[in-house]
Amino acid sequence: MSDTTLGAPAPAQSPDLLVRLAVPLLALLLVLVFPLALDIFRLGLVAKYLSLAFCAVGIVLCWGYGGILSLGQGIFFGLGSYCMAMFLKLEGAGAADSSSGTALSAFYGSKLPDFMVWNSLEKLPWWWEPFHSVWFTLAAVLILPALVAFPLAYANFRKRVGGVYFSIITLAFASILSIMIIGQQGYTGGINGITDFKTFVGFDLDAPRAKYVLYFVTVALLIGCVLVARFIVRSRLGRILVAIRDREDRVRFSGYDPALFKAFIFACAAVFSGIGGAMFTLQVGLASPSLVGIVPSIEMVICAAVGGRLSPVGAVYGTLLVGFAKIFFSENFVDFWLYFIGALFIIVVMFLPTGLAGLLERLRGAAGRTPS
Repeated sequence: MSDTTLGAPAPAQSPDLLVRLAVPLLALLLVLVFPLALDIFRLGLVAKYLSLAFCAVGIVLCWGYGGILSLGQGIFFGLGSYCMAMFLKLEGAGAADSSSGTALSAFYGSKLPDFMVWNSLEKLPWWWEPFHSVWFTLAAVLILPALVAFPLAYANFRKRVGGVYFSIITLAFASILSIMIIGQQGYTGGINGITDFKTFVGFDLDAPRAKYVLYFVTVALLIGCVLVARFIVRSRLGRILVAIRDREDRVRFSGYDPALFKAFIFACAAVFSGIGGAMFTLQVGLASPSLVGIVPSIEMVICAAVGGRLSPVGAVYGTLLVGFAKIFFSENFVDFWLYFIGALFIIVVMFLPTGLAGLLERLRGAAGRTPS
């Protein structure tokens, strides 16, 4: 069966110079242009938006190719963020204060994280204990989002719950997790979240060198996720996903289990989001319930839509465009910047429904019709 029969979209199979250069140009932009052109503060803002781009790439997989619109990617972003924050907080509890040389735990009379001391906890919760290990933490960042996402998706898709109903379910789960984090203040830091991190495996997170290193690690991981996503959409799995998206009943009658494939790709998107959450916490120094709720989840979908929901690399460009627009409008139009951002989203939805990648396809099609 050919790719055309399965309904594979053009961006996954049409060779074009700009399409082929999209990833190398992105790597050049992120590795050379931004570090040389931006100061450490601006580069930190770029790193923040690159962390969100992991979620946008995952949304391209599950929404653009799997037909699964998730409005709760903040769930998995938050899981990765809090896993990393727990390790950093436990490591910081035994770190020495830079000014006095005294262990920070001595200020509170306990080796517990500060917010636990303030909430009168006397013992570290058992589920915090494994996060003393950096290797367990890194494994949890990758595995925990998938362990949550796969059963959630499979249980719903097995019952043929999809479309807007699944979107509402993910939205509800994001809201529930945010409320739960806020309510368990003694264990999660509550509405203030977990912050005030000092080191990561001994490296000072406030040092400029560490910020540059974390930025380049984020870029490398993001490019890796984009390449994995492109491999998936160009593989047989990608073609099956598109077929499920377009004609699920026909795929089911062919002997495939659509629920299994959809749950798998949803779990892949969750893993990408977990990595983004962990890198966000390392660079921004915060794990907060505000990152888990409805608003950031919808913003992640908007970033994917702006870049093009059929283009993994387009999702990164879209996230950067949204991020730079927020920076520009908030700095130059302090009282009205939210209106400008809203107008940008409306314009994209009305005139560029397939995003930046769709615009490139239009230009390529127009060039193909032009007589030589």
